[in-house]
Amino acid sequence: MISFANPHLLYLLILVPVSGLLYALACLRRKRALEKFGRLSVLRSLMPDVSKYMGWVKTILALCALSFIIIALARPYTPASGGKTEEEKTTRGIEVMLCVDVSNSMLASSTDDPKGVSRLQRAKFLLERLINKMNDDKVGLIVFAGDAYTQLPITSDYISAKMFLNGITTDMVPTQGTAIGAALDMAINSFTPDSEFQKAIVLITDGENFEDNATEVAKRAANAGIEVDVIGIGSGKGAPIPVKQGADEYMKDFNGNEVKTALNEKMAQDIASAGDGIYVSGSSSAAVDDIDSQLNKLAKTEYKRSAAVSSANELFPIAALIALIFLVIDGFLSYSKLSWLRDINFFSKNVSNEKR
Repeated sequence: MISFANPHLLYLLILVPVSGLLYALACLRRKRALEKFGRLSVLRSLMPDVSKYMGWVKTILALCALSFIIIALARPYTPASGGKTEEEKTTRGIEVMLCVDVSNSMLASSTDDPKGVSRLQRAKFLLERLINKMNDDKVGLIVFAGDAYTQLPITSDYISAKMFLNGITTDMVPTQGTAIGAALDMAINSFTPDSEFQKAIVLITDGENFEDNATEVAKRAANAGIEVDVIGIGSGKGAPIPVKQGADEYMKDFNGNEVKTALNEKMAQDIASAGDGIYVSGSSSAAVDDIDSQLNKLAKTEYKRSAAVSSANELFPIAALIALIFLVIDGFLSYSKLSWLRDINFFSKNVSNEKR
């Protein structure tokens, strides 16, 4: 089965029919322009060597060449019979634990609009972008509400990290609350023990902490050489909390009033300051870039990692050769009639037979 290393480039094949259509329209305009000077049959008799069809032949050849050039750029290949092999490579990176708030308040809108994207959805979007920016760093995932749980131990498998991240919901932790301190404490103990890796915790929360002294735990992390960076999610104006994701019904207190939750930016900033990290607003378009730049300031540690490498039979040289053949043929052809076809009349009868 043929696969492509750069399948997104195949979208460029739309240029082939578009180019063919543009050429057809150009031919039609040229024909109408020539008709203003006289009958086409008369005009063609004045140019006996100009082929009526060679323009289309050369265009088709050029479009075929373009098609195979695009296919070559997409790098077609077939898996080799040997399948996948394990290779060990030496690389450099840091360890990052992601702590994600999954309390009910994260169901609230991340903007001033109550119908806006939920804080949890925004959090997952930002963290996925952050993982995409990582090269050889290790990453782990912790979720927390009233308690904290390790969702994914520290790993260099980004595919698994994003899969677990996208599966996060507010139903994962049965005890409600926002135990930021417990999450930070679990993160501190989740790094590779006795390693020389530089370590960082990225906490993403709306900052509504009523469970513990998170700043003290962040300070303890900093004393252990672990940086704590915080992304604040939500609006300072407050937003109602849906009873479930996407619901139009909102949570109410005992008096029947809607419960509203607002980003506690001061709390989030204090945690980042105590953890010798930075605070960024999750509503900022530069939030991920700011966190990524901060993490890149940490010294990378050399380590060895195993990776599954798929051997493959590259087919792009074949596609490139076919494109070259079409271009060479197109280059040899002109818009004149072929000399060896010029005097042949395929529709005349053979009159050389002897008369009976």
